[in-house]
Amino acid sequence: MIRYAIITSLVIASIDLGNAATLKFDASRYSQAVTGCDRLTAHPDDPLRVAPGVERSDIDLPAAIEACELAVSRDPSNPRLRYQLGRVYGYSGQGEKGVPHREAAVAADYPQALFVIGYLHLEGLNKARKDVCRAAELVHRSALFGRFAGLVGYPMWVMQGRFEGCPTPQDPQQLRAFLDEASAQTSDFYKQSLIGELRSKLAALK
Repeated sequence: MIRYAIITSLVIASIDLGNAATLKFDASRYSQAVTGCDRLTAHPDDPLRVAPGVERSDIDLPAAIEACELAVSRDPSNPRLRYQLGRVYGYSGQGEKGVPHREAAVAADYPQALFVIGYLHLEGLNKARKDVCRAAELVHRSALFGRFAGLVGYPMWVMQGRFEGCPTPQDPQQLRAFLDEASAQTSDFYKQSLIGELRSKLAALK
């Protein structure tokens, strides 16, 4: 809990709670060359993917694992590749092998990893320890980086009471800003409908 409090205090000190996405991931620090791992494993919802996304049902897991292990061995500091290797290990039932790669991507603040690993901790899935407050920390941080799922998911789970007692900011002003940012990112009817529902629920909390 001390760790969460320290991280949260740093976040609060560095942002305006009225703003939404205040952080930017600098992908230029890492190679953007398309690898076999990217071609076989890129997540369709990852805004920083460098190849067309591949749905889980379409992944050739043995080939993807081999390609991602090779890519990571050549570029171990690349959080995109670490996230993708963790993804295919998880899908193949080898979640424990995926943990160090997920954590490496999280440590590098890779936005897709922040949200996905946060969700895994929220539900205790795929060998991730169930830890609601770590989930809150990671999902909130993904929202600060402008990850759509975090911008929507964080306010939703706060209003559901899933993050009650956790030290991450839960100020209605910031939740509203997250939803505004999410709305600006999409014209999809179903996504806009969900955002509208969440805005209505947030307004009713006043």
